[in-house]
Amino acid sequence: MIITPFGTSAQGEQALLLTIKNSAGMAVILSNFGARLVGILAPDREGKLADVCLGFDTLKDYQTRSGYLGATIGRWGNRIAGASFALNGKTYPLYANNGKNTLHGGKDGFDQKIWDHEQSGDSQVAFTYVSPDMEEGFPGTLTTKVTFTLGEDGKLSIAYEASSDKDTVVNLTNHAYFNLAGQGTVRDHLLQVHAEAVTATTEDLIPTGELMKVDGTPYDLRAPKKLGGQLDMLGVSPMFDSAQGYDINYVLNDEGMREAAVLSHPQSGRVMRVWTDQPGIQVYSGQGLSGAAKGGAVYQPYSGIALETQHHPDSVHHTHFPSTLLKAGDVFRSETIYGFSVE
Repeated sequence: MIITPFGTSAQGEQALLLTIKNSAGMAVILSNFGARLVGILAPDREGKLADVCLGFDTLKDYQTRSGYLGATIGRWGNRIAGASFALNGKTYPLYANNGKNTLHGGKDGFDQKIWDHEQSGDSQVAFTYVSPDMEEGFPGTLTTKVTFTLGEDGKLSIAYEASSDKDTVVNLTNHAYFNLAGQGTVRDHLLQVHAEAVTATTEDLIPTGELMKVDGTPYDLRAPKKLGGQLDMLGVSPMFDSAQGYDINYVLNDEGMREAAVLSHPQSGRVMRVWTDQPGIQVYSGQGLSGAAKGGAVYQPYSGIALETQHHPDSVHHTHFPSTLLKAGDVFRSETIYGFSVE
């Protein structure tokens, strides 16, 4: 385990970088600022390492630039329509930071917090954050633990636990962006998502409640598809055209822990498989990326793709979506695995 300073937060707390490794040469760089993935060094078919996780070189960039790169998102990942929700007969107003809606926890979400950390050997770090009652408008003191474990088999596990002293809602995810080439765009990547439908949205990306079949649309990723070709499928879906690519929640097939998606880069041989027990996965093709990046690089649209396992967006307003209610005293548990290999 390598731990290095990474600057000081606006509240005067010490940010750190923590590097975990396996014996195969993989390394995962984490930060206690946002319980965040900063880098993932993965080998190609010739054993050459490249950083396949987008990020920045400085704490200031993470504090001031949008994109949520690599961060743990909470208390609520994705959008809540109208910046409010009702629970047990009471309406809770939230901060509207995405037009009239709430996105990724509000004004000052989990991505901007310094988390406590505890390491276990060279391959595991657990981050803990206690969110006070009514922080960002959400009821209950919520204690969240996120454990990152890098296996010898190239699998990076992200395990979530959360408990509250009052009934509340919770939707946790990680907002890493991946580029298996380590540079350029993801247009030459192949993506497969095991889903027959997406949650159709309005123009501001709020679900309408309809589960829209992917047949005949750019969202059909049931078989591996080259992303460049899919992104060029304009004039087929107004929803896709409006977003300028993927920014959509897929309704995953089956339940329990199962494979949700496969991202691959034929030129390098790198493959990333995603397993999760969550009902959905947000595919965001990085069309909003821009500006200076790690190591002197410059991000452009589609420099990386986010595959965010989650409950469906705006579930608090759609009773036919899986519930995000966390009862007082209960424990929310979930796990997502990003598995890296070569072919």
